Amino acid sequence: MRTDITVVVGEDQALVREGIVRMLERAGCTVLAAVGTATELVHEARRHKPDVVITDIRMPPQFDEAGLRAAIEIRASEPGIGVIVLSQFLDDTYAIDLVGDRAEGVGYLLKEKVASPELLVDAVRRVADGGSALDPDVIARLVGRKRVDSPLDGLTQREREVLALMAEGHSNSGIAARLVVTVPAVERHVTGIFSKLGLTDAASGHRRVLAVLRYLGQ
Repeated sequence: MRTDITVVVGEDQALVREGIVRMLERAGCTVLAAVGTATELVHEARRHKPDVVITDIRMPPQFDEAGLRAAIEIRASEPGIGVIVLSQFLDDTYAIDLVGDRAEGVGYLLKEKVASPELLVDAVRRVADGGSALDPDVIARLVGRKRVDSPLDGLTQREREVLALMAEGHSNSGIAARLVVTVPAVERHVTGIFSKLGLTDAASGHRRVLAVLRYLGQ
């Protein structure tokens, strides 16, 4: 994964903002700007065009979902910028709104978990590489919603486990390590998932991303 990653940070609490900046800089990332309002975040993202933007959901000036709206606006206007949203609350609606119709270059993490520098930096690197970094608890909520005739009904339990880890943003080798199986075994499961979800080689878009979107119920 890349190490020369540029980031813009949006967080209204100065101490938390400084903590995030220090964690990123210690990991070799370059923080181009760190701001305290959603308006500034959008401005700095457009000015610097960083690899990744990190923002809290609740930001001034309204202290509602201004940070989330800013993240969605940045994803729409600057698709080359990855976005990670931090939330104090487990809300699957926020995640659905953020992901939209493309799961690449997006992260949604519970704020309590980013106290771990390794977790935050790993998410930044995944998103900078065009992958996803979705909190496992958020994924569980999304998948747990009742759906009729789900496209996932035909998947085996192991295939569901593999797809869940794909949604979190893990590579095939990362999934193999988590499940304690070989990479070829994971590759076979991924191929089976694509087949059962009707994602052929000719399917438009990236099959891995399309599989994740179907998993999240988009």
